[in-house]
Amino acid sequence: MKRFPVLVILIIVLAIIAFFINLNIGFAKLTFSDFFSSGTQNFQIAGFRINRALAMLLAGIAIPTSGFLLQEYFKNPLAGPDVLGITSVSSLFVAFYIFFSQNMVIPDFLQNSFISLSSILGSIVLMMVLLLFSNRFRDKSFIIIFGFLISALAGAIVSFLQFYVESQSLKNYILWTFGSNNQTNLIQISILTILILIGLIFTFRSIKPLIGNALGSAYAQSFGISQPKLKISIIVASSLLSASVTAFLGPILFIGVVVPHFCRMIWNPAQLWHQWILNMVLGILIMEVFSIISELSQFPINIITTFFGIPVILLMLMKKKVI
Repeated sequence: MKRFPVLVILIIVLAIIAFFINLNIGFAKLTFSDFFSSGTQNFQIAGFRINRALAMLLAGIAIPTSGFLLQEYFKNPLAGPDVLGITSVSSLFVAFYIFFSQNMVIPDFLQNSFISLSSILGSIVLMMVLLLFSNRFRDKSFIIIFGFLISALAGAIVSFLQFYVESQSLKNYILWTFGSNNQTNLIQISILTILILIGLIFTFRSIKPLIGNALGSAYAQSFGISQPKLKISIIVASSLLSASVTAFLGPILFIGVVVPHFCRMIWNPAQLWHQWILNMVLGILIMEVFSIISELSQFPINIITTFFGIPVILLMLMKKKVI
């Protein structure tokens, strides 16, 4: 138990180092004054890099937290931020916007904002539907089935749209699905921060009931834990955390399945509070490192997260002798 603070401090130090390395990765060589003096030639580039590093920090907090909540609640090791269908519906609304705005003249500086708004709108719509029908899903597995059906339907509609749209719109949508870590501005970072903070508040309120719920529903009810309230908190928290990242950075949520498993591998057994903290700090470190790799290799960040995630999940399965 005493080694846990040491582990967390070590990861935080590594995350800080990765954060500053991320600030110095790019085509232009920046000096210390470029980040603080608006009169320097590279001040705008420095601003882009700060936004990039902050976006990865926020994503590193939000995505693993969402995956951690869903895996603990559903007791499903494959549960991730997209299990509720939030990501799929967000992608569907983005596809609607990109495909049906192809003949509209929209300034480039508004394009990303409209894409983000479309994604957030889709997430809100599905979250409201989930909250509306959550009381009818007495069995937790029904929520997973519902999310799977919604994801399948959204994917089918997107495929139908892709079949008929022109090549440029299709290319724009595919580029969005790759994920982006360098197109966020300060206003978007501020909105992303607010949405994630609200999601973290609901997460904080969910941890203690999750601890009781892990001991059995009868035990949880004896301690006054309301299953419907816990379900709503999980839906709101995971939806806000995953939807906000999807809206501004694209669907890079595969890491939400991987990081919770990785945390259990390096520190298990542990209290849920410890696991949540470990998920956040390790998530920040991993996302900052991925951002560095993305800038050096010019590969989309979604591809990098997938290449990292698959070996980790396979290692986890082999360790448990599932395969």
